[in-house]
Amino acid sequence: MSYFLKDPQSRVDYAIDWAAFYLAGPTIAGSGWSVSPEEPGGLAVDSASFDAGRTAATVSGGIAGRVYALCNHVTLSDGRSDDRSIVIRVEAR
Repeated sequence: MSYFLKDPQSRVDYAIDWAAFYLAGPTIAGSGWSVSPEEPGGLAVDSASFDAGRTAATVSGGIAGRVYALCNHVTLSDGRSDDRSIVIRVEAR
């Protein structure tokens, strides 16, 4: 799990290099992102993308002083699935 600081006014890209976990095997067939906790004015996923070995999400918002988990769920080409989370603390900077 990775830990990052984010300003509530910033719009930032975060990425996960799945190829580092699955070196010479399956590729990413699908990807989805979620934020916890979900709340009005909280962290939001604006857009997302993926290729064979990497996923990315652009996030915005968040309430200063709050901590969020940005979770990426992928489905792999061999039918397995996996999750990775990024912890984001929002602070006015």
